[in-house]
Amino acid sequence: MSHSLGIPLYPVGGKLLSGHDLLAKFIVPPELAGKVSPYSDLHLKVGRPAHYRRDGDIVALPGAAPLTPELAEQLILPFLSELQIGRLRAMPPGDVDASWYWAEQKINFRLNVFNDQDGLAAVLRVLPLRIPDIAAIGLPDDLVWQEICSLSHGLVLVTGPTGSGKSTTIAALLNHINRTRRVRVITLEDPVEYFFEGDLALFSQREVGRHLPSFAAGLRSALREDPDIIYVGELRDAETVSLALTAAETGHLVLSTLHTRDTCSAVTRIIDVMPPERTAETATQLSLGLSHILGQKLLARAGGGRVLAMEVLKNTRSIANLIRKNAVHQMQTVIETGKRDGMSTFDHHLRTLLHAGIITPDEAIQNAVNPNTFH
Repeated sequence: MSHSLGIPLYPVGGKLLSGHDLLAKFIVPPELAGKVSPYSDLHLKVGRPAHYRRDGDIVALPGAAPLTPELAEQLILPFLSELQIGRLRAMPPGDVDASWYWAEQKINFRLNVFNDQDGLAAVLRVLPLRIPDIAAIGLPDDLVWQEICSLSHGLVLVTGPTGSGKSTTIAALLNHINRTRRVRVITLEDPVEYFFEGDLALFSQREVGRHLPSFAAGLRSALREDPDIIYVGELRDAETVSLALTAAETGHLVLSTLHTRDTCSAVTRIIDVMPPERTAETATQLSLGLSHILGQKLLARAGGGRVLAMEVLKNTRSIANLIRKNAVHQMQTVIETGKRDGMSTFDHHLRTLLHAGIITPDEAIQNAVNPNTFH
């Protein structure tokens, strides 16, 4: 059905636009090649005009008409397979997570389609087709990613809110490993977002719903497939967390993501997801297996576009001791004084970006953990 995306049918400012016209916002002009597009998401829902997320803000497409149920179907369903459409129309209906590739423009999208109280809705997120170089991502210190990419075992977590670029950071780490190490890499994703062409490494990419029923099932299988490195799209439940910690302890490098606001919250989330009787065991296991936690946000860059801001936690002896004691509230102080070990607070990186003129004072204040320090 994707051919119907070229049919003009959506009233915008006295003209009719096609689905392709709506997606054209995500095309980065040649003069900005290699930069991050200011547009990250397209939102479509019955009863409202099309909206975009631009530099972090949700903005309506000027002159766009509210979507009728018919228009919503005509714009959204061409992205889906018949099986996925059937899932949306089942009783009760299910959500659809999928990827979609715009072959003509060589742009890849991740999309979620669902029903709300008004009817059909969808969010399409643009993904860079070319995996960015990890050195260009914008981590606070190059030594951080260099150390992570050389690890033979341990757990590395990338945390942050939805749309903060967690998958892109992990893809950049894996791509550097692909170019520099002869290792076996298995990815478990929902859905597959970036496609790795084998270089020195041997990759197998598996998608939940297509190749495996769940992350936990994929992890159990992966441990029998001689991996050196396992990427788990998200640590969603107790079983997945338990298997990931076991893999990290038994000689594998495990990378994954969590939706938490900062690095310390990620430690709390992992411990709290387990049954109460396993809290102490999990804290001990995490203190032994954890390597790094990277907490990140995408901020508005002065002059347009977006830039990464990041907090870095490294599992030093002091951090491991606090994890075992479940004294997470004391970890922020260790991060603040851990620059020699490669750690960095979020506010410290904000200050670096502000002094370099990359972000504005208002952006720093709005995103700071302690805004008063920026006044």
